[in-house]
Amino acid sequence: EDLVLKHSVLQGFLKVPIWWYQPARPSGHWESRDHSNYASPQGSSWGAAPTQGAPGPEPADVTLLYLGDVEISEEATLVELKSKAMALTSVSKLAVQSTALLRVWTVESKRPSRLLRTEWRQLKEYRLGRRAELCLELLQKEEDLGPQDVLLRTQLRIPGERAYTLAMDLVWDTTRGWTAGSLRQRVADFYSLPVEKIEIAKYFPEKFEWLPISSWNQQIAKRKKKKNQDTLQGGPYYLKDGDTIGIKNLLFDDDDDFSTIRDDIEKENQKQLALGKKKSFWQQYRCRSSDTLLSGSQRLSDTLKYLEEPEDVP
Repeated sequence: EDLVLKHSVLQGFLKVPIWWYQPARPSGHWESRDHSNYASPQGSSWGAAPTQGAPGPEPADVTLLYLGDVEISEEATLVELKSKAMALTSVSKLAVQSTALLRVWTVESKRPSRLLRTEWRQLKEYRLGRRAELCLELLQKEEDLGPQDVLLRTQLRIPGERAYTLAMDLVWDTTRGWTAGSLRQRVADFYSLPVEKIEIAKYFPEKFEWLPISSWNQQIAKRKKKKNQDTLQGGPYYLKDGDTIGIKNLLFDDDDDFSTIRDDIEKENQKQLALGKKKSFWQQYRCRSSDTLLSGSQRLSDTLKYLEEPEDVP
């Protein structure tokens, strides 16, 4: 008889796939790092890392490389999860010096989604779920993000090139509110620019679109509105950790366009894909309709033939 052994995860434990996240460098370069030692079972890699110096990805691109699975109790803390992840063979070869140099993100739709913070918080408090996947991001220096801090990826637009400089992390303290004015001031201070001479926009990678975040003149008009109408947490921005913010220096670039050539190409690809799906749907619909008509006609023909046949007389 064959003996079948089935591996199961105990109640109260999580089996979490761990990925390695390397942020894209829109300037055309990626961090130089050897990926040859990463595990990739059954081709489990989302995106391939281009060679250094090759045309690099834009903000929409995310590379996640599979490292392995970690089994851990839901009672364990975030720092204990980091320690277990660091023990994976693929991670140990990277010689990460400390758990404090690792950010942990949840993974949704093949990209980092929610930043897990507070080292000594138990995993069950994050409500990860049984199908949760996590990715690690290596930091150059330790960080201690507070509950009011929002981590944003900021990129300065290159005038006349429809491209952006190297992405830089910006920590925004939202203690005084999630207002457009507060974010604009933080960005201006970070890049040492006059606040009235910048425009900012949030990038939506799934749509390849940039949504401007209220111009200076609009901010003055908004002062008469209620505070809850001027929050970036709600629609249409839904700002959160990890979002990309494009910055335009109006001293050198005063047009309204935030998009890149890549955005144009990908939006056209999405349009063609949608048209292809629509065309395929109608073709299948017509085939099903034809089959239905044919089967109906066949049943009617069989019925008529039956009625025309003489009954057997005993």
